[in-house]
Amino acid sequence: MLHTTLVQTALHWEDKKANLEQLGRKLSALSVQTDLAVLPEMFTTGFTMNAQPLAEPTEGPTYEWMANQARRLGAVVTGSFIAEEGGSYFNRLLWVRPDGSYEQYDKRHLFTLAGEHEHYAPGDQRLIVELNGWKVMPLICYDLRFPVWARNVEHYDLLIYVANWPEMRRQAWRALLAARAIENQAFTLGVNRVGKDGNGFPYTGNSSAFDYAGEELLHASNVEGLFTVQLDYDKQQEFREKLRFLADQDAFEIR
Repeated sequence: MLHTTLVQTALHWEDKKANLEQLGRKLSALSVQTDLAVLPEMFTTGFTMNAQPLAEPTEGPTYEWMANQARRLGAVVTGSFIAEEGGSYFNRLLWVRPDGSYEQYDKRHLFTLAGEHEHYAPGDQRLIVELNGWKVMPLICYDLRFPVWARNVEHYDLLIYVANWPEMRRQAWRALLAARAIENQAFTLGVNRVGKDGNGFPYTGNSSAFDYAGEELLHASNVEGLFTVQLDYDKQQEFREKLRFLADQDAFEIR
């Protein structure tokens, strides 16, 4: 079993200190044991194009905060923030373990509708991490619309999307999460924010967990909270053995 906690919260616009303080309080109040705490996309700032003044090194204050939370919880903490490296800016997800070690993933599909591609550099590598015998692939928001990038050729067990997904496209959010779970025969989590951002766009959460067959295990409506769901590895393996759909995937390379 894997216990995963979806952190659905409002965010203070471009205010790292306030966001880290409020998220620290929320995680401190977690009353159940978890293996993984998942934060939204750009959880320190909200989804902003104001990259330069808000960026920090990968091993900067946000990483230090995540490492402290992971150590205190005895769990992995993951989410994305604005990172600077080599003069470029990235919407970068960190996967931080209790011992302080980490992996990183840079958002591949930048949201051109908001001009994200004009301020951030895209990633070009997927990330598969191991947690308690599970293979996990974390992705970021707009990546959800591109099924080829999530294609389960590694036989991962859990797919995660961290997001700032606006209310106006909430129907697509829920439908696409279910679709990714079904086509990849993998547990799929989507963690979104609530509240309004600095541009006036509203977010209504709808953080969700789907099983390998597309059945919804958890749905958080437009409220703040920490929602923990238990995922059963053996049931997923049994389902995959019974219905061997992944073996019939088309063969191609992503470039």
